Amino acid sequence: MTATLCGGVQRKALLMEGQLEETLAVSKLDATRAREWMHRVISLLDVALRQLHDQEHAAQGTLLEAASLLRQQVHPPGAAEVPDARGRLLAWQARKVRDYIDSHITEPVFVADLCALVRRSEAHFSRSFKRTFGESPHSFVVRRRVELAAQYMLTTDASLSDIALRCGFADQAHLSKHFRQAAAQTPAAWRREHRLHDEENGTPPVERFATP
Repeated sequence: MTATLCGGVQRKALLMEGQLEETLAVSKLDATRAREWMHRVISLLDVALRQLHDQEHAAQGTLLEAASLLRQQVHPPGAAEVPDARGRLLAWQARKVRDYIDSHITEPVFVADLCALVRRSEAHFSRSFKRTFGESPHSFVVRRRVELAAQYMLTTDASLSDIALRCGFADQAHLSKHFRQAAAQTPAAWRREHRLHDEENGTPPVERFATP
């Protein structure tokens, strides 16, 4: 009986030792991941600083990506979270999708890529997205591009063709089509009207046109 008891104690000791080694290994892995994550953020910020000299819109995308990484570290997705009972995206999922769209606003944004971000099927994702943002993924992306174009029109002297490309539109005609649908005016007419309004009233255009 004594031998059996001793054997049990030894097995427990070995088990505890194994668990301790496993815990230490996980801690070392977490520390390594944290260092890799910090190096990634620092690298993105360095790239953005270089881009600010002659590629303002590229720097914006890089800074948005760095900000997204920071948000994920501060507010990581909870492992025990369950889908919203009303069928909406969870807060971290909505934030991750929105950050991805903003950081890729000059490129094609595919629903399949958004689905992969939050690990949902395309049909399920599209329903949840619409319940969360009140519009389809495509409409949301177009609206963000129109809002960004409006900011550029009020805060820069860039041509409409250049603004169209900065905001992910194929060309000026593509921008004009969606801008007229959103504002019931052509981009050129809207720009003249609002710039005149700003000059007369001294209203900071960035404050009036901050995107949600």
